[in-house]
Amino acid sequence: MAEDPFALFDSWFAEARESEPNDPGAMAIATATADGRPSARMVLLRKAGPAGFGFFTNLDSRKGGEIAANPHGALCIHWKSLRRQVRAEGRLEQVGDAEADEYFAGRARPSRIGSWASDQSRPLESRELFLERYAEVEARFEGRDVPRPPRWSGFRLVPDVIEFWADREHRLHERRLFTRLPEGGWNEGLLYP
Repeated sequence: MAEDPFALFDSWFAEARESEPNDPGAMAIATATADGRPSARMVLLRKAGPAGFGFFTNLDSRKGGEIAANPHGALCIHWKSLRRQVRAEGRLEQVGDAEADEYFAGRARPSRIGSWASDQSRPLESRELFLERYAEVEARFEGRDVPRPPRWSGFRLVPDVIEFWADREHRLHERRLFTRLPEGGWNEGLLYP
């Protein structure tokens, strides 16, 4: 066995891009409060590699606040079309400004405007209020580039463990677990289904 888990992930993700009908990068990200109360939500995987699994968000969102209070997290990506999933657990680290700027600049203009208009995870009086705020931001940046808001950035989950799960007949699933070694590299083993 002894494969690089990120090479295996790249291979599985390439297959998912071909077979998964919607958002092959959709992943559940779990965070927790300082006292360990968990929450999970779907986000889009935007980067994957030896540095970790990356996504972007509003730092003032619920998940942003939970990450600031407790940097431990987990993720799960499920590809129904392939009958596979990948789970990972580790620490969540904020990406640098240059990486956040680069990703933000590549987003569609309406998405960039929405990032300014939204107080993500905060109570909203009405949908109309949000659409009014969106229109105000759109007017403010008319004819100009939309820069990244200061409260918007990204995180990467730097995994300590990565599990690859593949469905098999009669629920005799295959589970491969990669555990990061203190000196670098990975140890690989199997888990009972």
